[in-house]
Amino acid sequence: MAAKDASAVAESLRLLAEKGDAQAQYRLGLLYASGQGVAQNLRLALSCYRDAAEQGYAPAQCVLGNKYALGQGVRQNFETAFSWYLKAAEQGHARAQYRLGTLYEEGQGVTQDVMDAEYWYFQAAEQGDAEAQLKLARIFEGTQKHMSAMWYSKAAQQGVAEAQFKLAHNYATGQGVRKDLEKAFNSYLDAAAQGDLRAQWNVALAYQHGHGVAEDETEAMVWLTKAAKAGFAPAQSALGLRYANGEGVAQSYSKAMFLWEQAAKKGDAESQHNLGYLLNNGLGTARDVVRAEAWYRLAAEQGIAEAQCILGLMCARGEVAEIDLVEAHKWFSISAVAGNQASAANLKYAETLMTPDQLSEAKQRAIEWMEAFGRR
Repeated sequence: MAAKDASAVAESLRLLAEKGDAQAQYRLGLLYASGQGVAQNLRLALSCYRDAAEQGYAPAQCVLGNKYALGQGVRQNFETAFSWYLKAAEQGHARAQYRLGTLYEEGQGVTQDVMDAEYWYFQAAEQGDAEAQLKLARIFEGTQKHMSAMWYSKAAQQGVAEAQFKLAHNYATGQGVRKDLEKAFNSYLDAAAQGDLRAQWNVALAYQHGHGVAEDETEAMVWLTKAAKAGFAPAQSALGLRYANGEGVAQSYSKAMFLWEQAAKKGDAESQHNLGYLLNNGLGTARDVVRAEAWYRLAAEQGIAEAQCILGLMCARGEVAEIDLVEAHKWFSISAVAGNQASAANLKYAETLMTPDQLSEAKQRAIEWMEAFGRR
């Protein structure tokens, strides 16, 4: 809109607003807030909203509720925000109904009441409010999977990336809907196109394994690389493995190390183990047993059986510190319970070198670790 036209619209609205037209007051408030056709003036915008709200105009009541909830131009006051939201919500204003639901859910400005929150979310969701639909989907996710899937579907149709991802997961696993890998793929693709990293990762896997779409290694690499570059740890870990093995890319331990280090720092256990392997064997870098042991330990603490086995060997051999058969036995024992056959063999050999007191201490450490690990 040209500046001249905007000014003319603002003047027309001002004349109507002065005559008490609530809709004009509200629209004039929007112009003052944005500075279109008038000099931007947030104080006058708030005054216009209030004039319209006091006449019962629901959109203005909702905006005024927002101002009090966020403390924009007024002192933050959830009780006042609740009051304005309620006035608008009772007139059927969907956004106000959603906001009212959030206040009830969080106990802001009103006594916390999950049932009332659900009621207002439902009112807003029925009118097509995507955020309210997403809220209901989350609420029903644990108890009523069919209802959850239905609301995820409605929000997904409105382009909500999280809903698209969740709906895809429902189709992939058959939760609340009939299992359908093609529909799962399409919904993952919708979310991936919006930048959802989990969805990009799943699209890559779908192309790689032919789940719901024809196998396509080129497309798999496109999506895997996209997610990895955006910092998604599982994708970085998988792409690192491809570089380490030369699968679909030129083999490069240095690139694998770069990717695994990024993922490992985010807590990815497989990457921590793989990084330990490269450092321990001097692949793509100078051999560094101390750093290797540190990464193996982090992976072992997260339950990676192979890392636990190698950590046990490093303790038994004294590769970083003095030989510690008690600690070695502990890790061999934990790894063996997880099914690592090499650890089972190492465990038997270690026991031939240990005193009864050492064995007792090692077993106690293993029990304490497994009890603690089970509580994580």
